[in-house]
Amino acid sequence: MCGIVGIKANGPVSTEIYDSLIHLQHRGQDAAGIMTYDERMHATKGNGFVRDIFNDHNMLRLSGNTGIGHTRYPTHGGFSHEEVQPFWTEVPYGIALAHNGNLVNYRALAEEITGRQKRYLNTQSDTEVLLYLFSEALGKSDPVDANGGFFESVCKAVEHVFERASGAYSVVSSIVGKGLVVFRDPNGIRPLAKGIRHNPDGTLDYIFSSETTMFYALGYELAGNVLPGEVIFVSESGKYYSRRVKTVQFTPCIFEYVYFSRPDTMMNDVSVYRSRLRMGQNLAEAWLKKHPDVVPDIVIPAPSTANTAALSMAHKLGVRYSEGLYKNPFIGRTFIMPGQQQRKKSVRYKLVPQEIEIRDKKVMIVDDSIVRGTTSKEIVKMVREFGAKEVYFVSACPPVKFPCFYGVDMPTKSELIASSQDESAIEQFIGVDILMYQEISDLQEAVMRKGNHHIDRPCMACLDGNYITQDVDDDKMYEMEIMREKHRNGDDLWQWSKKS
Repeated sequence: MCGIVGIKANGPVSTEIYDSLIHLQHRGQDAAGIMTYDERMHATKGNGFVRDIFNDHNMLRLSGNTGIGHTRYPTHGGFSHEEVQPFWTEVPYGIALAHNGNLVNYRALAEEITGRQKRYLNTQSDTEVLLYLFSEALGKSDPVDANGGFFESVCKAVEHVFERASGAYSVVSSIVGKGLVVFRDPNGIRPLAKGIRHNPDGTLDYIFSSETTMFYALGYELAGNVLPGEVIFVSESGKYYSRRVKTVQFTPCIFEYVYFSRPDTMMNDVSVYRSRLRMGQNLAEAWLKKHPDVVPDIVIPAPSTANTAALSMAHKLGVRYSEGLYKNPFIGRTFIMPGQQQRKKSVRYKLVPQEIEIRDKKVMIVDDSIVRGTTSKEIVKMVREFGAKEVYFVSACPPVKFPCFYGVDMPTKSELIASSQDESAIEQFIGVDILMYQEISDLQEAVMRKGNHHIDRPCMACLDGNYITQDVDDDKMYEMEIMREKHRNGDDLWQWSKKS
């Protein structure tokens, strides 16, 4: 999971890209980078939070009216400074590129590039492979000066990427002296929204971002989304070109609505906030059918992505909603943390129960999802320690049974509690009186009920094992899980690749 932004404006863009990355910080807390250009490329990148990487000094270097930015949660590659996006290449023109997603066939592409084509890859990031595919194809196109002719070359280059790269990828790219290029994989698995700002002199500025959260603050109007399989080019002079070069089934990730995205964003023309309200409504209706005689005293969310669903569920049940768990906002997300003890410790640092809201009550906890089960177990334990009479646990997401290979750094299959245990066993493991999951059909309905979204079906591979690209079998899953373990441990992926 990452956050990306690209801006083509009629004035300097560095501060607006910085502001955008602040709004996208929840999508990546490990590293961030900005690249702009005027007559040449300018870059600032680093590990950590956006606010800690950029300062007055290094922001002054980022001159130019075109630029891209990235916040990183690593799903591929290591943790060194070299792995921080955006990446860039000198040939042709000078191209910078950042992406959100994950390539399923990264290993095969990387081995072909370094083997048969005898090229050098400096990192273990699939973004570098995407940059190579795009830049190589663009370099083979006939050189043209007219913007329209250059757009044809861009479209051919992106078609080449679509032919070779399998997986999820939303891409922003800037090309020195040419302009801004954005494109989205043919299935549209990862989000990419667009906005337009009207200037007093009649010119237009354009923004493309993983989410719409910064549009209002920066004065942009939502102008829809980059369509699946679409290429957009905004030239140096501000002329806008677009073409949908490949059309297949539109299958955006459903976990974006459950967990990752900020509730105030519009994603694929669906309000994330409203979709979470509907998740809560559907959960309440399911609870009333399954447990009509069980009425909790309070409903509390496991903050903060579950707040909206919990509020809606409480309202539907006619039960008081309470923020019975206080969240320390300065501790990051826990389900990606590598060790069980580290996750347990982090949960207790992050969440503090409010005893006055919990003691001697039948408490219903609503969480967005259960992944390993470790966090859920610790939350239940804390609530019981603070005097809850009974504890019920409700998940807005159905059981997560399969790893995601499209840009979410979920654990391996063996670490997913629902991949090997049924609901009764999980209920016993986390220590609750009643456990209830959302049904897949109810989750899908909650996302797709409203909006002119044109979604054919969401990608729910982590829930149903239906990998949209149709190229993830048992062997591929084993390969990718081994790669994920190597990345976690800081091992050299190339040494493993050569041995295996």
